[in-house]
Amino acid sequence: MTHIKTEQTTVYDIGIGGMTCASCVARVERALQKMPGVLGATVNLATESARIEVNSPDVTDARLRRAVRDAGYEPRTPEAQTDTSEHSTWKGFMPVGVGLVLTAPLVLPMLSDVWGLHWMLPAWLQFALATPVQFVLGARFYKAGWHALKALTGNMDLLVSLGTTAGWALSVWLWLTATDGTTPHLYFEGSAVVITLVMLGKWLETRAKRQTTEAIRALHALRPDKAHWLGEDGEVDVPVDEILVGDQIVVRPGERFPLDGELVEGQTQVDESMLTGEPLPAGKAPGAALTGGSINGEGRVRMRVTAVGHETVLSHIIRLVEDAQAGKAPIQRLVDKVAEVFVPVVLLIALLTLGTWMVLGANFETALIHAVAVLVIACPCALGLATPVAIMAGTGVAAKHGILIKDVQALELAHRVQTIAFDKTGTLTLGQPRLIAHVSASGQDAQQALELAARVQSGSEHPLARAVVNAAKALGLEGASAQDLKAIPGKGVVATLDGRLVLLGSLPWLQEEGLDMGLWQEDISALQAQGASLSALAERTQAGLQALLLMGFGDEPKAGAAQALTALRERGLKLVMISGDNQAAAEAMARRLGLRPEAGEVLANVLPGDKSAQVQKLRAGGQVVAMVGDGVNDAPALAAADVGMAMGNGTDVAMHAAGITLMRGDVALVGAALEISARTVAKIRQNLFWAFAYNVAGIPLAALGYLNPMMAGAAMALSSVSVMANALLLKRWKP
Repeated sequence: MTHIKTEQTTVYDIGIGGMTCASCVARVERALQKMPGVLGATVNLATESARIEVNSPDVTDARLRRAVRDAGYEPRTPEAQTDTSEHSTWKGFMPVGVGLVLTAPLVLPMLSDVWGLHWMLPAWLQFALATPVQFVLGARFYKAGWHALKALTGNMDLLVSLGTTAGWALSVWLWLTATDGTTPHLYFEGSAVVITLVMLGKWLETRAKRQTTEAIRALHALRPDKAHWLGEDGEVDVPVDEILVGDQIVVRPGERFPLDGELVEGQTQVDESMLTGEPLPAGKAPGAALTGGSINGEGRVRMRVTAVGHETVLSHIIRLVEDAQAGKAPIQRLVDKVAEVFVPVVLLIALLTLGTWMVLGANFETALIHAVAVLVIACPCALGLATPVAIMAGTGVAAKHGILIKDVQALELAHRVQTIAFDKTGTLTLGQPRLIAHVSASGQDAQQALELAARVQSGSEHPLARAVVNAAKALGLEGASAQDLKAIPGKGVVATLDGRLVLLGSLPWLQEEGLDMGLWQEDISALQAQGASLSALAERTQAGLQALLLMGFGDEPKAGAAQALTALRERGLKLVMISGDNQAAAEAMARRLGLRPEAGEVLANVLPGDKSAQVQKLRAGGQVVAMVGDGVNDAPALAAADVGMAMGNGTDVAMHAAGITLMRGDVALVGAALEISARTVAKIRQNLFWAFAYNVAGIPLAALGYLNPMMAGAAMALSSVSVMANALLLKRWKP
């Protein structure tokens, strides 16, 4: 069991064995949720796991395991559920094979009827073949059915055990009560075939499940077990788990980087395709960031470890995918409610079928067989698998192409998005602005003023601050950092330099503080026409605020951003760019991106704290809005949107607030995320339609006598397998 603690709650993950249908899911959830201190429990049939949120120290892993066991199921470790080892294609087939061998002779007489050959195995031989299938291979159905019965609930196992036992017992009774010289028609083959077919269906289902979890297993497989640690005695191979932050390790050509770090020595090309979906290798020089799981190219390099264990990017990605696959879509909750009453209703229909046939004059034998057929065909296996297998397949293939979906609700909503709001800097643009112009005020030395601005910004990681510092360094202008620096969020900074009180920030803020912009009016207009972002440096004097330096910053659109926005508009989506820049600068960049300011596609002069309010306005009237951003200041807006998408090149805060992370920071992935959402939801709907249609059509046919138990068993197995196969078609998707 794993658990993640927060200040208020603890989240536990438990593997659960023995679940077979949607009714099992509902039963385990009820058992966990009725425990004092459990805030919520979500059980997933496809992953055979539960996620439990608790707020009491009295609720421990042992107590949760006990609750699962008391409900009639086997608690397992999550590691056992996600086994990274390669499974044999035929793993778990042995019981199914034995069942097929024992039931084949029972079916042969039925097949020979097609060619006009009428014969029957001796009753004792039928009994000898069917009984081991019924009570040895079928023991799992009795065990699980008994637990369900004790809990006064129902599940697939109860239906199968009741139905097949009735068929087997009827056959024994007819055999033992037959008069000498007569050979009654027995139903041993029906009960044996049903159990064998159900086992075969579950085996095929398990095989398919392993394919839906390939994404997780592939990500786990990216982590090497050993690392070449540089110690006092040179290179030593040690387990990766023993490596600490700050250690230096060697990575040879063709090896995977075991952990996150910084390149210290050497140059190489790195394949990051499994993490980002980007097929082209990225060049790395000393100082470059390295991601654990990526593949080193031709160079032997030395790196300094910066993150280990759960703090690595790869672990974060795995956690996001696991969270998505463990989640439950809103539509699935409706299915669970139906499943809670489904089995009791089926039992009632089976009893009504038995009674009705007998009232209409049929003998007990015929009436019982029709009732058994109802029990067998009504098993809600496909119903429980319809949604989770589609979600697993969809999130898995999305992760393969650099789209991490951590919120199942976001996955279900994304295809309904009508409006997409984009942050500008770092999302639509490279986010690496450079100082393209600096104009000093009259009587001021431009270089001295630039040096002053760089000293004010030297301790900041803001992109504009870095642009000022870099421009000053290029001119050889360096000095001591500012003292008593105070940041004004969304506006600028106030700092003390050599006894001088200086202000550096946006033009509207400096105007509020009393700075006269008239002397720069022509320069401001010219730079804004170019789409430049503007800020200024001023000094507080006894005579008031004195202008020192006007700075213009330019950024470049991301490659392919304009084409991606055009493609989104062609899909009928409304596009909006939200920027803190002034109107002219924002509109200039918008036009470079192919956006239309005249159509209301630009919202300028928006302070960071107001972005979420703008998103709320866009949502007015029932519009489904997606927000795409990358920075800390975008986090509230990402959370306020119906669907939040964070650029993978952005901050952890943004990625935490968003339901979807685009690992490459590529705008084209926005459209791809919407598409995989649409494909996944379509698969969910298809699966649910066929699962419901199968039961709606099958139960009346069985009750009316058009399906015998064997045909019902085959149809039931086929329904589960078809649902799994339909979901697995998502694996062929490519953006």
